[in-house]
Amino acid sequence: VQLQASGGGLVQPGGSLRLSCAASGLTFSNYAMGWFRRAPGKEREFVAVVRRPGVTSYGGSVKGRFTISRDNAGNTMYLEMTNLKPEDTAVYFCAGAPMSRILSTLWGENGYDYWGPGTLVTVSS
Repeated sequence: VQLQASGGGLVQPGGSLRLSCAASGLTFSNYAMGWFRRAPGKEREFVAVVRRPGVTSYGGSVKGRFTISRDNAGNTMYLEMTNLKPEDTAVYFCAGAPMSRILSTLWGENGYDYWGPGTLVTVSS
């Protein structure tokens, strides 16, 4: 199984960025897909998870600004990030978990079986 996140970069406060996570080696539609992030000096933090298209859950700090989605035909998950703030600066990781796992377990990193290597997002003027 391989998960490859991309789309990170430098963006100004208030700007937008879209991350992608390409998956291979698994039946993508059978997996819940999540995004986590690790800011410098902090623990890895839950950002969002999508189970079936439209069935989503978000961490409190990003709710209303970030949108998670998935394209099962293309084996890809996305994170649309708007109104970015300096505190959103972090390495963003995508992860996969069997769809059968209950939602509350998907809010923590232990709920996931597969991880990608991460992409760096820097929000700075």
